[in-house]
Formats: sequence, C-alpha cells, structure tokens
Amino acid sequence: MIEVTDAEFGTEVLAADRPVLVKFTATWCGPCRQLAPVLKEVSAEESDRLKVVEIDVDSNPETVSRYAVLSTPTLMVFRGGEPVKSMVGARPKRRLLQELEDVLA
Repeated sequence: MIEVTDAEFGTEVLAADRPVLVKFTATWCGPCRQLAPVLKEVSAEESDRLKVVEIDVDSNPETVSRYAVLSTPTLMVFRGGEPVKSMVGARPKRRLLQELEDVLA
C-alpha cells in the first residue's frame, strides 16, 4: 500500500488509470490499524483492478479538507479523478469486497 501526501494526491489518485481506494488514516487511530492488514490483502489480490493508497490526516490537511473527511478511517474510492464512493469505519475483508463490487465490475 502506497502512502501519499497532499503534493502527490493529484498524480497518484486523481490521474490514476484505474479506480483508487484511499484510506484516510492516522497513527493514533485504532480502527485504522485494524483495517491495515485487510487493505494490504485487498491491494495484493485486486492490484490489476484497484489501486490502494493511504493518506495521513494529520500531515495532509489540504486533501482532508477538500474531501470533507471528518473521521478515521474513511475509505474513499476515486474513479476518473472523482470520488464515487465513501465508507467510514473498519470492516472485515469480505464486507469490504462486497461494498467494492460495483467499483471493481
């Protein structure tokens, strides 16, 4: 999983050639840590259809503000430079994949 910053968000996420799942995270966030291994697996299994990145909310206020992220973890899917789906909170891998079905189709 790639870590991105405000400066890299445009090239890594908005200009990506496939859908991008962005995890808005923080070092102090327990549910964020729970979600990390789930996203690592999803990233490895779906690498041809989905790019997975994370951005630290404390170090990157510009992106957090632009997309009105209020809690962590927030998962946001971008396609063609636009946010198309948003989910808040940790979830098991099976549920996450179900929620991503329409994006991965």
